[in-house]
Amino acid sequence: MAKQSKDRIILGIDPGTNIMGYGVVHEKGKNVECIGFGIVDMHKMEGHFNKLKHIYERTLQLIDGFKPDELAIEAPFQGKNVQSMLKLGRAQGAAIAAALTRQIPIFEYAPRKIKLAITGSGAASKEQVAGMLQKLLNLDELPQKLDATDGLAAALCHYYQRADIVTDAKCKDWKEYIAKKNIKIPNKK
Repeated sequence: MAKQSKDRIILGIDPGTNIMGYGVVHEKGKNVECIGFGIVDMHKMEGHFNKLKHIYERTLQLIDGFKPDELAIEAPFQGKNVQSMLKLGRAQGAAIAAALTRQIPIFEYAPRKIKLAITGSGAASKEQVAGMLQKLLNLDELPQKLDATDGLAAALCHYYQRADIVTDAKCKDWKEYIAKKNIKIPNKK
């Protein structure tokens, strides 16, 4: 029996109470392409609960606009500031609640796992993640706020976790993997 080709849309979210980043990829068979990314800027909004409401509403708008099959969301970063972590967890919860409202399956990834999936290093910087995404997805330009590429990285990480391309090749590093899969990475001009 022949394997059916995959066709799904993945919405990735990097939650935050000042800036929420998002990115959307479309998987078509063994190919993946970026179909959108951006940020939700809440710096000028008053009140934490108003921001949570806005995150919920904007996530619903993204879901209704892009019609994703799945949501990949970055887990809160475990830092020393408990209050920041609590706010970040609430922001994540608002986005998750929106996905649950639309019955979208949710997948959570640790920041290190996302960085590892995109760059091969769990300690990569936001700039390194953005640069690799630009190469992997042939993005013409990067956004000013890298929260957008963080959301896109969550979506692409989920694609790699679920795609056959990850599970069908045993490679010792990314260079070998790219060679085995015959992936073409364009040179930066």
